[in-house]
Amino acid sequence: MPDIALYQPDIPQNTGTILRLAACLGITVHLIEPAGFPISDSALKRAGMDYLERAAMIRHTSFAAFEAWCREQDRRLILLTTKSAGPYTDFSFRADDILLMGRESSGVPEGVHQRADARLTIPMAEGMRSINVAVCAGMVLGEALRQTARFPKNLK
Repeated sequence: MPDIALYQPDIPQNTGTILRLAACLGITVHLIEPAGFPISDSALKRAGMDYLERAAMIRHTSFAAFEAWCREQDRRLILLTTKSAGPYTDFSFRADDILLMGRESSGVPEGVHQRADARLTIPMAEGMRSINVAVCAGMVLGEALRQTARFPKNLK
């Protein structure tokens, strides 16, 4: 199943929204610390609502710890960034990919860019800088789940 990783997130509401998305789609969120806010239920609860208790989250104390975990698990790291010419719609996702979202205020440092197995962007209208990180996560995760046939099966 594809996972989402959040690199040192700044905004608890975005993290809560992504955790809610993860709970609804049955995926795991990897939170790479330090975050720009206290990682607590109260900080995340407003956006995550009552979905937080059903969200699978793994905390990593640093990018180095996360990277070591990725290597042990043999997982491919896919960075979503505005600094790429490769649109996510042209990419072939695998079921065990991890979609890495950068920090809302500054993305990820160059060393993290270099570690990524692929760097993808969401095509946007001319002159626009970026899309909200939670919206980006939903768009690209949806495509990854579609390509890998990993959407939950219990449709009503």
